[in-house]
Amino acid sequence: MEIHHNNRQAWSFFLYLCMCGAICDSFRYSVPEEKKSGSLVANVLKDLKLDVKELVNRRARLVSKSTKQYFQLYPQSGNVLLKDKIDREVLCGQKDPCVLLSEIVLENPLQVRRIEVEIVDVNDNSPQFPKEEYLFEIPEQVPVNTRFPLETARDSDKEENAVQNYTLSPNDHFMLDVQSHSDGTKHAELVLQKQLDREENAELFLILSAVDGGTPKRTGTAQIIVKVLDANDNFPQFGDSLYKVKLEENTPRGTLVTKVEATDRDFGSYGDITYSFNQVSDTVLRSFNLNKHTGELTVAETIDYEEDINYAIKIKATDGGGLSAYCKVIVEVEDRNDNAPEVTLTSLTSPLPEDSLPDTVVALFSVNDQDSEDNGRTGCTTGTNLPFMLKAAENNYYQLVTQQPLDRERVSEYNITITATDWGSPRLTSTRIITVQISDINDNSPVFEKSYYEMPIQENNIPGLLIGLVHADDLDTEQNAKVTYSLLPGKVSDQPVSSYVSINSETGNLYAIRSLDYEQIKDFQVTVRAVDSGSPPLSSKVMVRVVVMDENDNAPFILYPLQNGTSPSNDLVPRGAEAGYLVTKVVAVDRDSGQNSWLSYELLKATEPGLFSVGAQNGEVKTMRPINKRDTFKQKLIIGVRDNGHPPQSTSATLSILLVDGFSDPYMKIVDIPKEEVVQEEDRNLTMYLVICLAVISFIFLVSVLVFIAIKIQKRRKFIESSALNFPVGPNFPENCGDADAGSLSRAYNYEVCLAGGSLNSEFRFLRPLFPVFSVEPAQNPGVQRISTGSQEVPGHAAEGQLMNQARGAVSEDSAARSGGPGCAGNQAITANANIGQNDWLSYQ
Repeated sequence: MEIHHNNRQAWSFFLYLCMCGAICDSFRYSVPEEKKSGSLVANVLKDLKLDVKELVNRRARLVSKSTKQYFQLYPQSGNVLLKDKIDREVLCGQKDPCVLLSEIVLENPLQVRRIEVEIVDVNDNSPQFPKEEYLFEIPEQVPVNTRFPLETARDSDKEENAVQNYTLSPNDHFMLDVQSHSDGTKHAELVLQKQLDREENAELFLILSAVDGGTPKRTGTAQIIVKVLDANDNFPQFGDSLYKVKLEENTPRGTLVTKVEATDRDFGSYGDITYSFNQVSDTVLRSFNLNKHTGELTVAETIDYEEDINYAIKIKATDGGGLSAYCKVIVEVEDRNDNAPEVTLTSLTSPLPEDSLPDTVVALFSVNDQDSEDNGRTGCTTGTNLPFMLKAAENNYYQLVTQQPLDRERVSEYNITITATDWGSPRLTSTRIITVQISDINDNSPVFEKSYYEMPIQENNIPGLLIGLVHADDLDTEQNAKVTYSLLPGKVSDQPVSSYVSINSETGNLYAIRSLDYEQIKDFQVTVRAVDSGSPPLSSKVMVRVVVMDENDNAPFILYPLQNGTSPSNDLVPRGAEAGYLVTKVVAVDRDSGQNSWLSYELLKATEPGLFSVGAQNGEVKTMRPINKRDTFKQKLIIGVRDNGHPPQSTSATLSILLVDGFSDPYMKIVDIPKEEVVQEEDRNLTMYLVICLAVISFIFLVSVLVFIAIKIQKRRKFIESSALNFPVGPNFPENCGDADAGSLSRAYNYEVCLAGGSLNSEFRFLRPLFPVFSVEPAQNPGVQRISTGSQEVPGHAAEGQLMNQARGAVSEDSAARSGGPGCAGNQAITANANIGQNDWLSYQ
């Protein structure tokens, strides 16, 4: 029966190999076990009928059908090499032949070729007996030539490397008979040659040796202890020598498989039978339990159909006298659908370009189920609403291909769930998530955060100061999203824009190259372009307006009275003036703007502190009380002018005021000074000063008269027709003629000095505005100011002298004008940008 069963297994295996060869078109190779890693197994070029170039172009790769990849294919040579050293006994155990299945997968077109690599056994294991010591209890009445089967030594090697012979140590009672089975295995039996005599030898000690056929030969030994017993003349007997049982896999532990039973006609201890396994594999010992008293065979651990489909179990029944009988139990395992399909990814294209065409292969994978028949048949699906689809190929392979255009900016990564389901009952399902990243192409231009930028910067900035930041985002990634910034060519005040600002090409920071002056340029515009690093590059641009903010960097400038010291600056005030009498007006301008140009006036120092006051807003110098004869003839005032900036800047003007009884007498004769006011020394000094003043004023008066006549005849028409000045002559000029950037002086005025008729004692009637004639500009030479008068310009000191001469020329006529009506002794224009109302009239009594 055993030989017939082995023949049937051999024929089944042969038919299986033939069917696989017809269906799978497989190649068979062999390699000895224990070969080093990297050893050559075979070259597949000849079998595949391909050259190396085609093997590489078709992306040839080796896919193992087991959980571990033992071989590696090198497409550059076609060699199949060992990845790790293989131990055939660990890998296959007692299976023969030991074959590892792999597949060579070729693409474009898809082609699969099976490779069967047989692991050839080498003599690397010594024979081993299941136990180191065997005890035989043999009745002394056992007849000669009685045989006692011995346990077979196990050798993990196969064929010639397995056990080939047994030897027994020399003794007087036993010999060893070695027999061969049809499957090539050998077993030994002890044969009694001489009757045992317990009284002569109660125990015998023998050495049993097993020798394999390898080169060099390997030997394993065990000790046999023979205890001689009293007579036991009946052997146990099984009812059946062969038991066949079907067992479903995954049967719970402790489940009864079958029960074997043997009987012995002896009585007493010779009739007590115990059961035990005989010459069984470690797998059987792990999987089954045998009750030594009842003979019940039960499940010890989970039975897996995928590991073993049947078990051959030999059971020995031994009576109390040491006699034994043997039977065999064949357990056939029935398959259940207990394995879910497995999805094995073979290749994956990730990242995938977003401009990939439809039907581009993204992934190649296979689906396998270890179960059999319908339990091993599988189907495969993927998720919906995806730009991918599945295409079935041969041998349970599937291709994941694109079916819709991709857009990385909308979806940059897909987690595709592959669901595999078998046809068993109940159906089992497994999933595999394939992550496909979408790689970027340069299809998006940089986009600025704002459509228009406005950046303020304080004037007088340090060169290289950061003005602001422009930033553009690109929806692409990596190089396609790397943005660089540059300035487009342009002009600012007839100069290249690059001479004013620069930009950091990496960060977009905008820097000022030079120090900016609000009084020269108030704002300017630059165009910034952002370019990505894609191929071809894409760009966008934005307008940036740089606004220069004013700082308080200009001190107030005194227009009137001029402070160059080259001309006398004396103002005449009659001693009969009452409180509130307008003496003069300090006129100042500030080139700054806003509150930096708001000016305020204050009296810093005066000869008589309580005599004069200064208007904080308009700079008008007035008397605070009536002038009496005890007040000093010459009064000196220091007027401070301060702007409203932070920090404020200021300047000062010095006024000299002469207190006189009349406008003519001080210049014609020495004024009588009360003796009680001054000492004799002061009288002499005052007389000298008065003589000098009278001479100077007389000269100025004559010059003023000549200038007045010349202006009336020659210059008046020129002022009216001049296109450079768009102001009408006289008080009736437009309201909104001032410059908004002129600071606190928003309008232009002329002052005409008119005197009443009479001598120098005549009254100073009024000072009224006539027309604007000059403005002040900063000169390139420090300390020199240029004053524009009409259409001509004169240097600072000359202009100040001329202005002072003109102002001092506007005095009263002599005593011939006293009796008449009001008359104009001089009509000299003193023009300044000042915060004075158009209809302000300055009257003197």
